[in-house]
This record gives sequence, structure tokens and C-alpha cells, in this order.
Amino acid sequence: MKIEIDKGLFTTVPQLKLGINHYTNITVSESPQMLKGRLQLFQEQLFFELDRKPLSNFPGIQSWRETWKAFGSDHNQSPPSVEYLYKNIKEQNYHQSNQTAVDLNIFFSLQYEIPTSIYDFNDLVGNIQLTLGGEDDRYNGLNGQVNDLNNILLLRDEYSPFGSPYVDSIRCAVTEETTEILQVIYLRPSMSEEEAHKLTTASGNMFTSISGGDSASYVLTSSQPHIDLVR
Repeated sequence: MKIEIDKGLFTTVPQLKLGINHYTNITVSESPQMLKGRLQLFQEQLFFELDRKPLSNFPGIQSWRETWKAFGSDHNQSPPSVEYLYKNIKEQNYHQSNQTAVDLNIFFSLQYEIPTSIYDFNDLVGNIQLTLGGEDDRYNGLNGQVNDLNNILLLRDEYSPFGSPYVDSIRCAVTEETTEILQVIYLRPSMSEEEAHKLTTASGNMFTSISGGDSASYVLTSSQPHIDLVR
């Protein structure tokens, strides 16, 4: 499987970066109390922080707002997923613990202020590309709606679009039957390559500390725009 960033995206955002974690032999189950408690406490702490300062004062949120605008999308109408999470927390609409993979992915997103996504690896078809959505790109999302992805970054395999830093498709959703996961981390473009590798690897290590299995971590940049994964 080849995973790549469409080289045309670098014309708009030269420092665009993508973190990839490939998890194998993992166990997805109900989250342990430790993870539930940590996620709840972190959201409560964010609520008080959000009461003191606007979203634009969070570096990760602001970075992705600027990236959204650069590609011609409106964060007010279709916000990056991390901004949506932060807005919910501001209204005390906290994420309710689900299962290990989802909870960990959301915790990463909140902690690092960036969109993150997870997909059942076995539901993906062929090669994958991060590109910009067009007028005909849409799918049924995890938000229960048909989502228009025009001018929004999206992930496309050889079957159809399946994911985005906006909202993911239901097609590759992770369940308790999942044993292999592709995690995509939408890193801040301003982050150095060294920081990007450290963050991606740290996320992978935390994930496997809870879900078991193994993790292989990669970072895609303009100088390394693709990787090859063995299926």
C-alpha cells in the first residue's frame, strides 16, 4: 500500500505534514477506567481554559484555521474536527467514553490541538492519497450526515474518499472487531520534522500501551511525500 500527499498541495502549503501510525495485532475494547478518567479530566480542564481565552489563542486551532483558509474552505461552516471538539467542550458537551481506539484518538487530538483520524486497515482498498476535495466529493460521515468535501482536504483510496480532517466516513470506522488500524495525524505545518516524528511516535507508543500490538510510525513531508506499507 502506497500512502502519499498530492504534490500539488505543497504549492499552497509548502510545510504540510502528515503523521502515519500503522497498528497491528491490537485489541479494541471498552476503555479502562484509567483512560476514561483521564479523558474526562482533560476535557474539564479544557472547559475552564476555554472560559478564559478564545479558540484563536490555541496554537493548533489557529494553525489549522489558517490551513483551512489557504485551501479555500471556511472553518465556520465546516470546521476541522479538533475545532469541533473544542467547541463542544466549551458548551460542556463532552465526548463520552466509547472504546479504546476512539478514546485514544480523541485524546491525542485534544492534547495536541490537531485533527487525528483512525481507520480499519482491512476496509481500505489499494493506495491512499491525501488530496483536495472537488465538487463531486462527498460521503456519509460519522456525524450522521452526507458531507460535502469541496475544497476540503480528504483521504482517497482506490474505491472512494473515506476520511478527512473535517469528518470521517462511516466506511472504514473502527469497531471492537478491528485488529489493524491506520491512524492519520494532521500535524501543524509549522512543526519541525523532528517535532513531527517525536509527536507521531509518542502517539503510537501511547496507543499500543493501552491496546497492545505493534506500531510503525512515519511522517510525510514535501521532501518525503510518500511511504509504502506492507499489507
